[in-house]
Amino acid sequence: MAFTDRLGNRGSISTGYDIENSLRVQANASNEWLYRASPTSGNRRTFTFSFWLKRSQLIDFEGDPYFMGQGSNARFHFAGHTIRFMFDGNSTELEASGDLRDCSAWYHIVLAVDTTQATNTNRVKAYLNGNAYSWNNSDWPAQNAESQWMHDQNLYINTKYSGDASYDNSGYYADFCIIDGLQLTASSFGETDEDSGIWKPKDLSGLTFGDEGVWLKFDDSSSLGADSSGNSNTFTSNNLDATNQTTDTPTNNFCTLNPNDRTISTTYNGKLINGALEYQPESGTSAIRGTMGVTKGKWYWECKLATYAGQFAGVCTANADIPVTSSQEGGWIMNSEGGDIHGTSFYANSHFRSYGATDGTAFQSAYAYAVGTITYGDIMGIAFDADNLDLYISKTGSWTDMKANQDPEGDPGSNTAYGYHASFNNDENEPWLPVVSNTYNQDMILNFGNPIHSISSGNADANGYGNFEYAVPDGYYALCTKNIAEFG
Repeated sequence: MAFTDRLGNRGSISTGYDIENSLRVQANASNEWLYRASPTSGNRRTFTFSFWLKRSQLIDFEGDPYFMGQGSNARFHFAGHTIRFMFDGNSTELEASGDLRDCSAWYHIVLAVDTTQATNTNRVKAYLNGNAYSWNNSDWPAQNAESQWMHDQNLYINTKYSGDASYDNSGYYADFCIIDGLQLTASSFGETDEDSGIWKPKDLSGLTFGDEGVWLKFDDSSSLGADSSGNSNTFTSNNLDATNQTTDTPTNNFCTLNPNDRTISTTYNGKLINGALEYQPESGTSAIRGTMGVTKGKWYWECKLATYAGQFAGVCTANADIPVTSSQEGGWIMNSEGGDIHGTSFYANSHFRSYGATDGTAFQSAYAYAVGTITYGDIMGIAFDADNLDLYISKTGSWTDMKANQDPEGDPGSNTAYGYHASFNNDENEPWLPVVSNTYNQDMILNFGNPIHSISSGNADANGYGNFEYAVPDGYYALCTKNIAEFG
């Protein structure tokens, strides 16, 4: 199977080894990176880098998004959507040919170097999800050449060698590993799941890291650069705090917003930032869906209103059109043929609404009730029952009786009283996905269980997954692959 066809790891397979944490970083002036100042030189001819990466941003970078940099001539980064590696200057710059654009999955990337090899093609090898990741040029380092990699200059992760914020990457890192003195293959770090054929991580505790080796597990929120290799080669954090630590990992992948699945009404793309959990159109109106769909089960997530006008959030089917012009009054939740209701939402301007009409024209039929004030900073809870095709919405943790004459009324726990409740149809049994639609400069912040904002209380679902501001209703679960494998 060619690497361009290789499935990324969506965390939906069972595994005997769980990665507990990842590091979430944001590019463009956030200055979020790690560095190790003036390390001792290691083996400058033979070394291996391994890490898991989940992308959250595909456009609007100021420069090439970097994984690592050390000295002016040692660089490892994206070039467009493929990988570029510089061993020691432009004459030893290798670039791969395939794009990495899937933002719903985790990629495992391995870069393995040994310039003592007589055959030039063996001196720099790359692997993607366990497969050889071929280079499209032949600028191999000379035999026995020494690099600025593993030298005594500052070593940076997630930025250029100088700590230049213009070259930061956006996304999630997990199990970031540096091996000093060995050229290893991908099988040292992962293995193929026998049932699914998907590449999955291994426990790295048995590896020989070498004196300058590093294993960053990101499991200490007070010291995100703590080294677990046994070498105490700890990295210093720059503009990182506890909110940069997440439980979105290759062994339990959480929903985010999908930059490959959005619609815009202008030429502007909109800003998708902070781990693909905050969305702000730059002009006009834009809609974007989540990365995970379900056809059954009960699911909970939260939306925080960074601003409070002209925003929708709710669910829609995977194949529904999401037009975004304001005159359509929420028609973005309808499918291309009109017909039954294919989505529902709250509208962040003092209303909750559910849209749809049998003829596909009267977008505001069914439910449209004023519910009082929704203000900046409010957190709205969304409880979606895919088994019964019901959606409930809370405001600041309260499943309040929004309108006395709704039929039926209910909260997601008891289905008896209180709460905004809307029912709709899905005759095609398409997957349902979270969706938001914003007008320009209106921010919506999503929390599918790994919040980008501080949580004052902290609530997980019954399986122990997620971190929410308010209690998860009984029987409802966070949108993550371990829960989906069990319930979805």
